[in-house]
This record gives sequence, structure tokens and C-alpha cells, in this order.
Amino acid sequence: MENIEKDLNIFLSNLNVFFRKLQNYHWNIIGKDFFVIHAKLEEYYDKINEQIDEIAEHILMLHGQPLGTMKDYLQNTAIQEAKNEKVKDQEVFETIIKDYGVLLENVTNIKKQADEQADYLTSSLMDSYILDYTKILWMLSQMMQA
Repeated sequence: MENIEKDLNIFLSNLNVFFRKLQNYHWNIIGKDFFVIHAKLEEYYDKINEQIDEIAEHILMLHGQPLGTMKDYLQNTAIQEAKNEKVKDQEVFETIIKDYGVLLENVTNIKKQADEQADYLTSSLMDSYILDYTKILWMLSQMMQA
């Protein structure tokens, strides 16, 4: 269970940095599709915010300790922060496709470990994230082909 807790905290760190990145992009997006992208980014970060709470509480349910500081998150994340500058849609979507890929890899690895350790609670939770991230990645890839 120790490795699962560690990997859940890495996932939690990635979620927190990704949340901040999505919100930064939401504030700084420019271009002709501003209204649509602005709203979509808010939808994404609201969902990620719910997942942050769900993962932290899940770690506690496993009798672990969730990370809780930005310093911890930045030391454990594989997701790069966004810069404080105006950004166009192409850059935003290329970056968040990459970041959702990181999250999908996180949850897939956690699920494998959970299955090996008969931790069905964690495994089941990861199923929902695998489905969610796979669908988002598919939708984003379809949009990028336009």
C-alpha cells in the first residue's frame, strides 16, 4: 500500500499543478474562439478540482497522508506550470493533451498496482479516471484535426 499512497500523492500533485495551469490558461486565453475556450477551460478545471478533493480523501481512507502544500506539489509533479502570459488556443490544447496524457499514465499505473494488491477500492476509482481522461483525449484530438 505504501507505493500506492506514494503514487496517489504524485497524482494529487499533478492534479493540483494542472488545476492551476488550466485556470491560468482560462484567464489568459486570447483569440477568435475566446468565449468557447474560456468556458471549456473552466469546465476542465472545475472537474479537476473535484478530483483533487476525491484523491486526497481517498488517500486518507487508505490511512495515508495527502500532500497539501504547493511546495510538495511542485516537487512531485510531472506537469509543468503555465507562464503568466497571454496564450492562444493551439498552444493551450497541445499542452493540455500532453498533460491529460500524464494523468492517464498516472491512473493506469495506480490501477495496475491496486489490482496486484487486491485494493479494489482504488482500482475501481482509477477506472472512472481512465474512462474520463481517455474520452477527453479523444475529444481534444478530434478538435485538433479541424
